[in-house]
Amino acid sequence: MSFINLKEKIVQVKIVYYGPGRCGKTTNLEYINKAYRKQISSEMVSLKTHGDRTLFFDFLPFNMGKVKGYDVKIQLYTVPGQVKYNATRKLVLRGVDGIVFVADAMEKQREKNIRSLNQLHENLQSYKENIFDIPLVLQYNKVDLGQHGIPILPTSVLEQDLNSRLKVPSFEASAITGYNVAATLKKIISSTVVSIQKKLL
Repeated sequence: MSFINLKEKIVQVKIVYYGPGRCGKTTNLEYINKAYRKQISSEMVSLKTHGDRTLFFDFLPFNMGKVKGYDVKIQLYTVPGQVKYNATRKLVLRGVDGIVFVADAMEKQREKNIRSLNQLHENLQSYKENIFDIPLVLQYNKVDLGQHGIPILPTSVLEQDLNSRLKVPSFEASAITGYNVAATLKKIISSTVVSIQKKLL
């Protein structure tokens, strides 16, 4: 649930990048941090384990302009990918307004993607949130690896596995090159802001 400061007319929006380990959640935020440097008012906080995986979250607030007279401040988080950190993933989801589910397009990650999406559904339910109601965008990351001879899943298979019931916007992407990182971000921000506008009526 977005934090609304009526006195200062500020809406704080929380968007979480969720997905299996090493799918590219942190790389997405690192690319955004670099590409949108001028709009970002603070440093990105990145807490990593010795395995170089995000243990808690990346946090990246930047200013969005006004919606119905309110200043909108976006906060971007990632969850840790490893299954053993599920309690932390759940914690990061508290108060979430919009979600980018980052799937790993590599063939060998197919089962992990499905498991991670199911876990997202369960974790949201613990906050009485429904995966079918919350603003959600799917990103099929690492599609560029196909050019390097690494077997990747066709988008049709990813859609069948992850989006056949959800029917939410989805993007092929490469967080490392920046391909469709901005498009994913813009889509989740616009979907989330539309949902918050309804609450501000």
